[in-house]
Amino acid sequence: MPLSMRITGGKYCGRKVIIPQGKLEIRPAMDRMRESLFSILGPLDNLNFLDLFSGSGCIALEAASRGADNIDLVEMDYLKKDIITKNISWALADGININLFFYDCFFFIENCNKKYSIIYADPPFPLKNKTEILLSCIKKDRLKRNGLFIIHIPTSEDSLWKNSYKNMVLSDRRKYGRNTLLFFSMI
Repeated sequence: MPLSMRITGGKYCGRKVIIPQGKLEIRPAMDRMRESLFSILGPLDNLNFLDLFSGSGCIALEAASRGADNIDLVEMDYLKKDIITKNISWALADGININLFFYDCFFFIENCNKKYSIIYADPPFPLKNKTEILLSCIKKDRLKRNGLFIIHIPTSEDSLWKNSYKNMVLSDRRKYGRNTLLFFSMI
């Protein structure tokens, strides 16, 4: 029986999300951290949302559960396709515009032609130079005015991040044991 987790709030609260197996490590965000993240964000009605390093699609589905529409998921591990597709199927059936892309996140950021209200990145912990994800989003102007970039990192890497990057400023930092969420807002 595959592992699963549940949506923590909103209109889909309690729905199961299957955790896919794949060649790349998947670290489902802890329930408490996910619940806290979306409590901080509040209602997401009609906002568009980008979930980089999507894994199971759980973060994107949490966003959909709280009103986000026009949601893009980016995952590089094609072996996760069937499970992620199954996970997002009920959101699609409910009329949410949710799209799944199998690309390297940098390729997607470079080549997509959209701006997002919220960009959430949950890169594999071993990935080096995670700041390049934020810098790439800034360079390609992927955030809407007043947009928010959120990244999930190991707490041990917190000191590697500056308080500001070009037009983005660190507006919040939340620690959950060995995990940290950094929130960057447009200046």
